[in-house]
Amino acid sequence: MKLHWNDSDEIGFQLYEKFPDIEPLTLRFTDLHKKVCELGEFADDPKESSEGILEAIQMAWLDEWKEDHG
Repeated sequence: MKLHWNDSDEIGFQLYEKFPDIEPLTLRFTDLHKKVCELGEFADDPKESSEGILEAIQMAWLDEWKEDHG
C-alpha cells in the first residue's frame, strides 16, 4: 500500500511502529517531515506537505503512542 500525505492515520501508525519510543510532540515539523518521507511505503511528493497535514500526522502518531505510554 502506497502512502500519501492525506493518509495521516496510517502514517501515524507506521511512524509509531518504526519509532515506538519517540514521543511525537517532541519532534519539530522538519524532523517529522523527514521521518514521513523516509517511510518505505511513502510515495507522495515531499513538497506537497503543509503544517496542517503534519499536525494531523503528529496527532495520529500521538494517539498510537498514548495507547502504550498512557
